Amino acid sequence: MYGDEATVRKILTELGDTWAVVGLSSNRQRAAYGVAEVLRRFGKRVVPVHPKAETVHGEQGYASLADIPFEVDVVDVFVNSELAGAVADEAVAKGAAAVWFQLGVIDEDAYERTRAAGLEMVMDRCPAIEIPRLG
Repeated sequence: MYGDEATVRKILTELGDTWAVVGLSSNRQRAAYGVAEVLRRFGKRVVPVHPKAETVHGEQGYASLADIPFEVDVVDVFVNSELAGAVADEAVAKGAAAVWFQLGVIDEDAYERTRAAGLEMVMDRCPAIEIPRLG
């Protein structure tokens, strides 16, 4: 398990409300779209990061984390495991407080690098499942 309950709670309640969701586009059929809706219902600002830089849920999108002109608290990663490590490294460079790899997204080396850089990290879990459990 990569991310115990205390880490999950800390990311969701203490580390800030600006979430960059990497892989979020205007495609309503994708899981990222629904997860973004849930995060917004729970008070998070959701910033789309996708090569198309589309506006999603009324929020301007950006092609990369580096393009976002403001601080990001948490980077939520909806890309294949093979690409996720590079995104985690970008989150460290961006100064995020935490990285969240979605269900099925696993990169143990990225987890170790991200934690060593001082960020909190959860892997292979979904915030849309976890946040309602907080009560």
